[in-house]
Amino acid sequence: MEGELKYVTFDTEMGWVGLLASARGLLAATLPQPTDQAAHYSLGSRANQAVRSPASLTDLTELLKDYFRGKQVTFPDRLDLAGNTPFERAVWRMTRAIPYAETRSYLWVATRINKPGAARAVGQALGRNPLAIIIPCHRVVATDGGLGGFGGGLEMKQSLLSLEADGNLRRK
Repeated sequence: MEGELKYVTFDTEMGWVGLLASARGLLAATLPQPTDQAAHYSLGSRANQAVRSPASLTDLTELLKDYFRGKQVTFPDRLDLAGNTPFERAVWRMTRAIPYAETRSYLWVATRINKPGAARAVGQALGRNPLAIIIPCHRVVATDGGLGGFGGGLEMKQSLLSLEADGNLRRK
């Protein structure tokens, strides 16, 4: 049982983002959307049973606003991934280890979780990532350096990678 679900939608430099949380932790985070309603819809059907609760998610909201301003931030570890497979959780845990403004390949992730033949399965697990930005699947690219795939579209993936690269340049 997830307990009471809470959600918030908020505007960032790149668009509206939604967050959905249970008592155990964060369940979903959306990529930037054009409207408040689109961000709420992107959270999925569970958001319809959730209570709007901006105050309970203020810290994370501020971290994401900073991220979309090009600042490097560290997101909390309190995630509710209980409904996902052990393989997905392993892929996402390794993906969270990819440093800001850097990329790694699907094969790199697969090798690090001791499944070197599972690069394609890594891509599929990343496609089911419910926590955009928090689990930075946009930092995983093809072995040849190409963008690979991305649930938010390749234009969004490139925008996120550019945002991080530009933010990283400002700090040097």
